[in-house]
This record gives sequence, C-alpha cells and structure tokens, in this order.
Amino acid sequence: MPSYPFCCPAGLCFEIGDEGITMETEASVNDDSALCVTAVEGGDNEATTAGAQADGEKLADLGSAVSNGGDTDDGKETVDLKIIWNKNKYDLKIPLDGTGANLKERIHSLTGLPPAMQKVMYKGLLPEDKTLREIKVTNGAKIMVVGSTINDVLAVNTPKEVMQQEVKAEENKKEPLCRQKQHRKVLDKGKPEDIMPSVKGVKERLPTVPLSGMYNKTGGKVRLTFKLEQDQLWIGTKERTEKIPMGSIKNVVTEPIEGHEDYHMMAFQLGPTEASQYWVYWVPAQFVDAIKDTVLGKWQYF
Repeated sequence: MPSYPFCCPAGLCFEIGDEGITMETEASVNDDSALCVTAVEGGDNEATTAGAQADGEKLADLGSAVSNGGDTDDGKETVDLKIIWNKNKYDLKIPLDGTGANLKERIHSLTGLPPAMQKVMYKGLLPEDKTLREIKVTNGAKIMVVGSTINDVLAVNTPKEVMQQEVKAEENKKEPLCRQKQHRKVLDKGKPEDIMPSVKGVKERLPTVPLSGMYNKTGGKVRLTFKLEQDQLWIGTKERTEKIPMGSIKNVVTEPIEGHEDYHMMAFQLGPTEASQYWVYWVPAQFVDAIKDTVLGKWQYF
C-alpha cells in the first residue's frame, strides 16, 4: 500500500501507510477542536480537519457580509429614489431614517460630486439635519441635484471670487447704498403696504411661496421666485417675468435699510460690471442669507 503524507492546521504531520498512521512531527494536542486524524473501522483512514472546517465557516460568514460596494441596509426600512444630476439618472436605495447629510454622501459615491458642492432638492432645498422620514420622502421619489465637480469649480471660481472681492472693496469706499441718490428716490416712497413681514436677527429657509411686495429700481412691484428644480431665479413684474440661471449671477450685494434694519436692499449682478445689477428693495432680513446661499451656492465661500 502506498503511503500518503498529511499535514493538518494544528501543526501536526502524519503519514498513512501499511503500518498505520505515523506521526512525523510531535506536538501536544490538548483541545478536542485540534483533532486532525480519525481512524475509521474497516481499514480505511480518513483525515478530517476540524480547524480547516472552522476556517471555512468563518469564510462563509465573511462572504455573506460582503456588500455591493455600498452601505448595507439589511434590517432597515428603505426607500428607492431616482437621483437626477447633470442629465444623468441614478437608482439609489437608502434607509428611510438616514439624514439629508447621509443622502449627500451616497450621492457623492454615485456621482463623484462632493457634498459641499451639492444642492439637493425635494420639495425645496433638502435639509441636512432631518431624516428622509421627517421630510416625508416617498418611494420612487425624484431627487434633483445641482452642483459642479471640483475641476469645474476651479475652472470658473477664481475669476468670480476676485470679482466679489473687488466689489466688496469698492463698497467699503462708498457711502452707504441707502443714502445714494439712485436708491433714495425708491426708498423715500416708504415701506410697501403688502410687503412680507420681517424678523430681525433670525435666519430662515426660503419660503415655499414667492417673495412678493418689494420694489425694483423704477419703484414698480417685483416678486422673486426660486425655481430650485431648474436652478433658476424668476424675477417677476407686472409686465414680464425674467428667468435667470443662478449660475449666471456673478454676485449678490445686500445692505440693511437705515431706520428699517429688519429689511434689506439687494442687488443681483447679472454681468461683469455694476451696471448689470438688478436692485430689489425691502427684502425681509430673515431670508437674506438663504437667498445668497441658494443663488451663489455655499461652496462659493470655501
């Protein structure tokens, strides 16, 4: 009968031959789990490796825990979403109790778009600190994402930053805007009767309805509508509505109105010079920061 060498994971080596089982390397085996060789009645010798069996079970456990490159959502209530960015659509399953910040991270893994550069919209700008359940996100909902990659920002951001710094420096040299003649003639009309109420010292998100009741530079009534799904600002008057891509707005200038600091005058710079500024008067102070963040994007300040 030919001999058959055999080594087991316990560190012992044997040779099975005519004379039975011969141990090549001596070792102390005190644990039943380390038993490597079992003699079976009938003349056949079978080698079973308990250690290898245990290792196999561990590998099986590890294999069952491997995910498809994303977070594992086993055992959690999930929701299926359609992510739309840059004319591309992505399917995403995410826990319903995940926050807006969690959603941004998952969008980052899908698109490569950093969370700080994302504007995520679902019935308005999606809050980062609330869960999808709290926001009442439903199964199959479409999530609109607007934003540019780092390379895109670097290509266009530097000139815009320089322009904003120059505009700010120029503003510091001038007298307050509300005292200048071109603005004084509008402000002297007084506060509009149908203007939205203001709250000083408070920051609020944009309302779900247009901001209305304000004046433009000719003293006519104007309303601002923020179309987040289209990344547009609509400036409406009695005569017409201008639909302006937010990415084309170079800067937003604001200043409190003297004697009425709970309201601001605000300019949207639509071109390279101050001559292209579109002025709006009596903007409620609580919405000023939200307007700037929405139009320019928070990444503009990084």
